Amino acid sequence: MTESNALSDFRCGYIAIVGRPNVGKSTLMNQLIGAKVSITSRKAQTTRHRITGIQTLDDAQFVYVDTPGFQTRHSNALNKTLNRTVTNTLTASDVILYVIEAGTFGQADQQVLDLIPADVPCILVINKSDRIKDKAGLMPFAQQVAAKRDFTAIVPVSAKLRFQLDNLQGEIKKHLPQNPPIFDEDDITDRSEKFLAAEIVREKVFRFVGDELPYTSTVLIEQFEQEGDLRRVFAAILVERDTHKSMVIGNKGARLKDISTQARLDMERLFGGPVYLEIWVKVKSGWADNEAGLRAYGYE
Repeated sequence: MTESNALSDFRCGYIAIVGRPNVGKSTLMNQLIGAKVSITSRKAQTTRHRITGIQTLDDAQFVYVDTPGFQTRHSNALNKTLNRTVTNTLTASDVILYVIEAGTFGQADQQVLDLIPADVPCILVINKSDRIKDKAGLMPFAQQVAAKRDFTAIVPVSAKLRFQLDNLQGEIKKHLPQNPPIFDEDDITDRSEKFLAAEIVREKVFRFVGDELPYTSTVLIEQFEQEGDLRRVFAAILVERDTHKSMVIGNKGARLKDISTQARLDMERLFGGPVYLEIWVKVKSGWADNEAGLRAYGYE
Protein backbone atom coordinates (compact mmCIF):
# COMPACT_ATOMS: atom_id res chain seq x y z
CA MET A 1 0.00 0.00 0.00
CA THR A 2 1.38 3.43 -0.91
CA GLU A 3 1.69 6.15 1.70
CA SER A 4 -1.07 8.21 0.06
CA ASN A 5 -3.43 5.19 0.08
CA ALA A 6 -2.58 4.49 3.72
CA LEU A 7 -3.40 8.09 4.62
CA SER A 8 -6.68 7.99 2.69
CA ASP A 9 -7.71 4.97 4.79
CA PHE A 10 -6.50 6.62 8.02
CA ARG A 11 -9.14 7.46 10.63
CA CYS A 12 -8.87 10.31 13.11
CA GLY A 13 -11.37 12.12 15.29
CA TYR A 14 -12.36 13.52 18.67
CA ILE A 15 -13.96 11.27 21.28
CA ALA A 16 -15.70 12.96 24.23
CA ILE A 17 -15.79 11.04 27.51
CA VAL A 18 -18.79 12.16 29.57
CA GLY A 19 -20.72 11.05 32.63
CA ARG A 20 -21.67 12.16 36.09
CA PRO A 21 -18.83 12.86 38.55
CA ASN A 22 -16.77 9.91 39.79
CA VAL A 23 -17.72 7.20 37.27
CA GLY A 24 -14.08 6.72 36.22
CA LYS A 25 -13.80 8.93 33.12
CA SER A 26 -10.21 10.05 33.79
CA THR A 27 -9.01 6.53 34.62
CA LEU A 28 -10.63 5.30 31.40
CA MET A 29 -8.83 7.90 29.28
CA ASN A 30 -5.45 7.31 30.96
CA GLN A 31 -5.77 3.56 30.35
CA LEU A 32 -6.86 3.99 26.73
CA ILE A 33 -3.82 6.12 25.85
CA GLY A 34 -1.41 4.28 28.17
CA ALA A 35 -0.24 7.36 30.10
CA LYS A 36 -1.47 9.46 33.00
CA VAL A 37 -2.51 12.83 31.62
CA SER A 38 -5.79 13.27 33.49
CA ILE A 39 -5.76 13.26 37.29
CA THR A 40 -7.86 10.87 39.32
CA SER A 41 -9.19 10.54 42.86
CA ARG A 42 -12.23 9.06 44.59
CA LYS A 43 -13.48 12.61 45.16
CA ALA A 44 -16.02 13.98 42.69
CA GLN A 45 -15.07 17.03 40.61
CA THR A 46 -11.40 16.05 40.38
CA THR A 47 -11.30 16.84 36.65
CA ARG A 48 -11.99 20.54 36.06
CA HIS A 49 -10.62 21.08 32.57
CA ARG A 50 -11.11 19.80 29.06
CA ILE A 51 -8.13 17.47 28.85
CA THR A 52 -7.03 15.82 25.63
CA GLY A 53 -5.31 12.43 25.52
CA ILE A 54 -3.96 11.11 22.24
CA GLN A 55 -3.28 7.58 21.03
CA THR A 56 -1.89 6.95 17.55
CA LEU A 57 -1.97 3.54 15.88
CA ASP A 58 -0.85 2.55 12.37
CA ASP A 59 -4.26 3.25 10.88
CA ALA A 60 -5.99 5.57 13.35
CA GLN A 61 -5.51 8.42 15.79
CA PHE A 62 -7.86 8.61 18.78
CA VAL A 63 -8.13 12.08 20.32
CA TYR A 64 -9.90 11.58 23.65
CA VAL A 65 -11.37 14.53 25.50
CA ASP A 66 -11.89 13.96 29.23
CA THR A 67 -14.53 16.33 30.56
CA PRO A 68 -15.50 17.43 34.08
CA GLY A 69 -18.40 15.51 35.57
CA PHE A 70 -21.60 17.51 35.00
CA GLN A 71 -22.37 19.43 38.19
CA THR A 72 -25.93 19.61 39.49
CA ARG A 73 -25.53 20.36 43.20
CA HIS A 74 -23.90 23.80 43.32
CA SER A 75 -24.19 26.79 41.01
CA ASN A 76 -21.10 28.89 41.73
CA ALA A 77 -19.05 30.34 38.87
CA LEU A 78 -16.66 27.38 38.92
CA ASN A 79 -19.40 24.79 38.41
CA LYS A 80 -21.12 26.87 35.72
CA THR A 81 -17.79 27.02 33.89
CA LEU A 82 -17.33 23.24 34.23
CA ASN A 83 -20.79 22.53 32.84
CA ARG A 84 -20.19 24.89 29.91
CA THR A 85 -17.02 22.92 29.14
CA VAL A 86 -19.03 19.66 29.01
CA THR A 87 -21.73 20.98 26.67
CA ASN A 88 -19.23 22.66 24.31
CA THR A 89 -17.19 19.44 24.05
CA LEU A 90 -20.23 17.33 23.17
CA THR A 91 -21.21 19.38 20.15
CA ALA A 92 -17.64 19.30 18.73
CA SER A 93 -17.04 15.53 19.00
CA ASP A 94 -17.12 12.75 16.39
CA VAL A 95 -17.95 10.03 18.96
CA ILE A 96 -19.22 10.22 22.53
CA LEU A 97 -18.44 7.71 25.27
CA TYR A 98 -21.25 7.92 27.81
CA VAL A 99 -19.81 6.38 30.99
CA ILE A 100 -21.93 5.01 33.81
CA GLU A 101 -21.15 2.78 36.78
CA ALA A 102 -22.28 -0.84 36.60
CA GLY A 103 -25.50 -1.40 38.54
CA THR A 104 -26.10 2.30 39.18
CA PHE A 105 -28.24 4.71 37.18
CA GLY A 106 -29.69 7.78 38.87
CA GLN A 107 -30.94 11.28 38.17
CA ALA A 108 -27.41 12.66 37.72
CA ASP A 109 -26.73 10.02 35.03
CA GLN A 110 -29.98 10.93 33.28
CA GLN A 111 -29.13 14.65 33.33
CA VAL A 112 -25.88 13.96 31.47
CA LEU A 113 -27.64 11.65 29.00
CA ASP A 114 -30.15 14.43 28.24
CA LEU A 115 -27.28 16.71 27.15
CA ILE A 116 -25.93 14.34 24.48
CA PRO A 117 -26.79 15.45 20.92
CA ALA A 118 -28.94 12.95 19.02
CA ASP A 119 -26.86 13.18 15.83
CA VAL A 120 -23.48 12.13 17.33
CA PRO A 121 -22.62 8.38 17.59
CA CYS A 122 -22.78 7.50 21.30
CA ILE A 123 -21.34 4.37 22.93
CA LEU A 124 -22.66 3.27 26.30
CA VAL A 125 -19.66 2.36 28.47
CA ILE A 126 -20.57 0.46 31.65
CA ASN A 127 -17.51 0.94 33.85
CA LYS A 128 -16.50 -0.92 37.04
CA SER A 129 -18.24 -4.03 35.70
CA ASP A 130 -15.74 -6.16 37.66
CA ARG A 131 -17.48 -5.07 40.87
CA ILE A 132 -20.75 -6.79 39.92
CA LYS A 133 -20.70 -10.17 41.66
CA ASP A 134 -23.78 -11.47 39.88
CA LYS A 135 -22.69 -11.15 36.22
CA ALA A 136 -26.12 -12.35 35.08
CA GLY A 137 -27.56 -9.11 36.45
CA LEU A 138 -25.39 -6.99 34.16
CA MET A 139 -27.39 -7.74 30.99
CA PRO A 140 -30.81 -6.62 32.34
CA PHE A 141 -29.16 -3.47 33.72
CA ALA A 142 -27.55 -2.74 30.33
CA GLN A 143 -30.88 -3.30 28.56
CA GLN A 144 -32.66 -0.98 31.00
CA VAL A 145 -30.20 1.88 30.25
CA ALA A 146 -30.08 1.06 26.51
CA ALA A 147 -33.84 1.63 26.30
CA LYS A 148 -33.26 5.32 27.09
CA ARG A 149 -31.40 6.09 23.85
CA ASP A 150 -30.28 4.58 20.56
CA PHE A 151 -26.64 3.73 21.44
CA THR A 152 -24.33 2.63 18.63
CA ALA A 153 -22.77 0.02 20.96
CA ILE A 154 -22.82 -1.12 24.58
CA VAL A 155 -19.49 -2.14 26.12
CA PRO A 156 -19.07 -3.25 29.76
CA VAL A 157 -15.50 -2.45 30.90
CA SER A 158 -13.25 -2.16 33.89
CA ALA A 159 -10.99 0.81 33.18
CA LYS A 160 -8.86 0.02 36.21
CA LEU A 161 -8.22 -3.59 35.10
CA ARG A 162 -8.12 -2.73 31.36
CA PHE A 163 -10.95 -5.24 30.82
CA GLN A 164 -12.60 -4.94 27.35
CA LEU A 165 -10.74 -1.73 26.44
CA ASP A 166 -9.53 -3.21 23.13
CA ASN A 167 -13.14 -4.03 22.24
CA LEU A 168 -14.18 -0.50 23.18
CA GLN A 169 -11.48 0.99 20.98
CA GLY A 170 -12.61 -1.20 18.08
CA GLU A 171 -16.15 0.15 18.42
CA ILE A 172 -14.89 3.74 18.57
CA LYS A 173 -12.76 3.29 15.46
CA LYS A 174 -15.80 2.27 13.38
CA HIS A 175 -17.23 5.77 13.85
CA LEU A 176 -14.12 7.90 13.38
CA PRO A 177 -14.10 9.88 10.12
CA GLN A 178 -11.43 9.28 7.48
CA ASN A 179 -8.94 12.05 8.24
CA PRO A 180 -5.15 12.37 8.38
CA PRO A 181 -3.67 12.54 11.90
CA ILE A 182 -4.06 15.86 13.74
CA PHE A 183 -1.14 15.35 16.14
CA ASP A 184 2.35 13.88 15.87
CA GLU A 185 2.51 10.13 16.54
CA ASP A 186 4.50 10.62 19.80
CA ASP A 187 2.09 13.18 21.30
CA ILE A 188 0.02 11.96 24.25
CA THR A 189 -1.72 15.27 25.10
CA ASP A 190 -2.14 18.80 23.79
CA ARG A 191 -1.61 20.22 27.28
CA SER A 192 1.68 21.82 28.34
CA GLU A 193 4.00 20.36 30.97
CA LYS A 194 3.25 23.40 33.13
CA PHE A 195 -0.48 22.59 33.03
CA LEU A 196 0.18 18.90 33.78
CA ALA A 197 2.39 19.85 36.74
CA ALA A 198 -0.44 21.92 38.24
CA GLU A 199 -2.91 19.07 37.76
CA ILE A 200 -0.57 16.55 39.42
CA VAL A 201 -0.19 18.76 42.50
CA ARG A 202 -3.97 19.29 42.65
CA GLU A 203 -4.55 15.53 42.49
CA LYS A 204 -2.28 15.04 45.52
CA VAL A 205 -4.16 17.74 47.44
CA PHE A 206 -7.41 15.86 46.76
CA ARG A 207 -5.87 12.53 47.74
CA PHE A 208 -4.08 13.57 50.93
CA VAL A 209 -6.58 16.07 52.31
CA GLY A 210 -9.58 13.96 51.31
CA ASP A 211 -12.96 15.09 52.56
CA GLU A 212 -11.52 17.63 55.02
CA LEU A 213 -10.90 20.27 52.38
CA PRO A 214 -13.78 21.76 50.38
CA TYR A 215 -13.63 21.85 46.59
CA THR A 216 -12.51 25.45 46.66
CA SER A 217 -8.79 24.83 46.25
CA THR A 218 -6.71 25.07 43.10
CA VAL A 219 -3.06 25.09 42.05
CA LEU A 220 -1.14 27.83 40.27
CA ILE A 221 2.31 27.24 38.77
CA GLU A 222 4.21 30.45 39.48
CA GLN A 223 7.42 29.39 37.77
CA PHE A 224 8.35 26.50 35.46
CA GLU A 225 11.92 26.29 34.18
CA GLN A 226 13.86 23.61 32.34
CA GLU A 227 17.63 23.21 32.37
CA GLY A 228 18.61 20.18 30.31
CA ASP A 229 16.64 17.25 31.75
CA LEU A 230 15.97 19.03 35.06
CA ARG A 231 12.65 20.83 35.55
CA ARG A 232 12.24 23.37 38.36
CA VAL A 233 8.62 23.81 39.39
CA PHE A 234 7.36 26.42 41.87
CA ALA A 235 3.69 25.93 42.72
CA ALA A 236 1.11 27.65 44.93
CA ILE A 237 -1.92 25.84 46.36
CA LEU A 238 -4.75 28.39 46.66
CA VAL A 239 -7.33 27.86 49.41
CA GLU A 240 -10.24 29.93 50.72
CA ARG A 241 -9.39 30.22 54.44
CA ASP A 242 -6.57 30.02 56.96
CA THR A 243 -8.13 26.86 58.42
CA HIS A 244 -7.89 25.24 54.97
CA LYS A 245 -4.23 26.27 54.77
CA SER A 246 -3.58 24.44 58.05
CA MET A 247 -5.28 21.31 56.70
CA VAL A 248 -3.04 21.23 53.64
CA ILE A 249 0.17 21.88 55.59
CA GLY A 250 -0.64 19.34 58.31
CA ASN A 251 1.11 18.72 61.62
CA LYS A 252 4.64 20.19 61.41
CA GLY A 253 4.30 20.34 57.63
CA ALA A 254 3.98 16.55 57.26
CA ARG A 255 1.01 16.58 54.88
CA LEU A 256 2.49 19.21 52.57
CA LYS A 257 5.70 17.18 52.47
CA ASP A 258 3.73 14.06 51.42
CA ILE A 259 1.90 16.06 48.73
CA SER A 260 5.20 17.44 47.42
CA THR A 261 7.01 14.09 47.41
CA GLN A 262 4.26 12.19 45.60
CA ALA A 263 3.69 15.02 43.10
CA ARG A 264 7.41 15.19 42.31
CA LEU A 265 7.60 11.41 41.72
CA ASP A 266 4.58 11.54 39.37
CA MET A 267 6.09 14.45 37.43
CA GLU A 268 9.39 12.62 37.06
CA ARG A 269 7.56 9.56 35.67
CA LEU A 270 5.53 11.65 33.22
CA PHE A 271 8.30 14.02 32.10
CA GLY A 272 11.04 11.38 32.03
CA GLY A 273 13.60 13.37 34.02
CA PRO A 274 14.45 14.85 37.46
CA VAL A 275 12.15 17.48 38.98
CA TYR A 276 12.87 20.07 41.68
CA LEU A 277 9.53 21.03 43.23
CA GLU A 278 8.66 23.73 45.77
CA ILE A 279 5.08 24.26 46.97
CA TRP A 280 3.55 27.07 49.02
CA VAL A 281 0.00 27.34 50.38
CA LYS A 282 -1.75 30.69 49.94
CA VAL A 283 -5.13 32.00 51.08
CA LYS A 284 -7.22 33.58 48.29
CA SER A 285 -10.83 33.85 49.42
CA GLY A 286 -13.61 33.93 46.81
CA TRP A 287 -11.50 32.64 43.90
CA ALA A 288 -14.05 29.96 42.90
CA ASP A 289 -16.92 32.43 42.48
CA ASN A 290 -15.14 35.05 40.38
CA GLU A 291 -15.40 34.49 36.63
CA ALA A 292 -12.51 36.80 35.71
CA GLY A 293 -10.33 35.12 38.34
CA LEU A 294 -11.26 31.67 37.02
CA ARG A 295 -10.05 32.62 33.54
CA ALA A 296 -6.79 33.86 35.06
CA TYR A 297 -6.35 30.43 36.71
CA GLY A 298 -6.84 28.63 33.38
CA TYR A 299 -10.52 27.67 33.61
CA GLU A 300 -12.17 27.91 30.20
